[in-house]
Amino acid sequence: MKFKSLIVGALALGLALGATGCGTRGGEAATTGGAADNSGALIGIAMPTKTSERWIKDGDAIKASLEKLGYKTDLEYGDDKIPQQVQQVSNMITKGAKVLIIASIDGTALSDQLDNAAKAGIKVIAYDRLINGNKNVDYYTTFDNEKVGVEQATSLLTGLGILDDAGKETGKKGPFNIELFAGSPDDNNATFFYNGAMKTLKKYIDDGTLVVKSGQTGFTQIATLRWDPATAQKRMQNLIASTYSSGAKVDGILSPYDGLSIGIISALQASGYASSALPVITGQDAEAASVKSIIAGQQYSTIYKDTRKLGDQAVAMADDVLKGKTPEVNDTTSYNNKIKVVPTFLLQPVVVTKDNYTKELIDSGYYTAADLK
Repeated sequence: MKFKSLIVGALALGLALGATGCGTRGGEAATTGGAADNSGALIGIAMPTKTSERWIKDGDAIKASLEKLGYKTDLEYGDDKIPQQVQQVSNMITKGAKVLIIASIDGTALSDQLDNAAKAGIKVIAYDRLINGNKNVDYYTTFDNEKVGVEQATSLLTGLGILDDAGKETGKKGPFNIELFAGSPDDNNATFFYNGAMKTLKKYIDDGTLVVKSGQTGFTQIATLRWDPATAQKRMQNLIASTYSSGAKVDGILSPYDGLSIGIISALQASGYASSALPVITGQDAEAASVKSIIAGQQYSTIYKDTRKLGDQAVAMADDVLKGKTPEVNDTTSYNNKIKVVPTFLLQPVVVTKDNYTKELIDSGYYTAADLK
């Protein structure tokens, strides 16, 4: 009987251990590979909006690439509504997603969802926009955002003739009247763009080469909530009416995003600026409408961020996580979300003007020539 009892006890212990291993959805095997088979796993993709063509392209490309690898996907767009994105991410967790790729609307609004994801063993990849204030952001992939701001400001200086194409000072002292626009205050990237740009422009503002005639230089003064083109257009109209009504002209405008640039151009044209005599206007994202504007000689420049590479990096990170590998990162110091430094993979931006759009955008296959006609 004693021998029989030992056998029964051993079997019971084995069954208990087996049940524990199978029942832990967020355990080591489920999240880092181990003995778990994550082929066909569900991956949630949360994008912020469809109002910008780049987010549509990003979402579609990530979805297609993940499905090509055999994963299931749940792609949702938040329509720039924070509660909507919060609910979408909650639903992805409920559906049993193993990885979440999130381009947040508000980088501070998803803490409860991230906590729930961590409890369920779900890994979180912040996509292009850092998610702040929570320890459960596992990885981040983006472009070098401060460099984006530096490049925007540098292209403004080049367009005004203060710098030549090699980045050397030409000796022109102006003064040039400029106005500044910044991105959405709830997007962590917006402050990186702003800081990079202001670091570059400060010298020229201080010595009087550049004059911000409105006096509006602080981030909160020039921020544009939700990156809304209509908001930028209205602010530009107000600036013209309040600051330039005496006949002074705006020589340059720092715009951090193509959508804002289009709104700004509309305001300028409505105020009497001819298309051939617009200020030097920067941008970002190489959206087709703005590239056409650059070709037409209206917008001066945009920052091209090859989002195909960004999407590929997010897909590689998700695939590595589900296969038990550690995703590749190349920055472990720059992106502190106020709780932790998030391991990050950075890609590099490129300035695009009328002189190089063919090489950068068409020859690379990002657009066809027909797309830009």
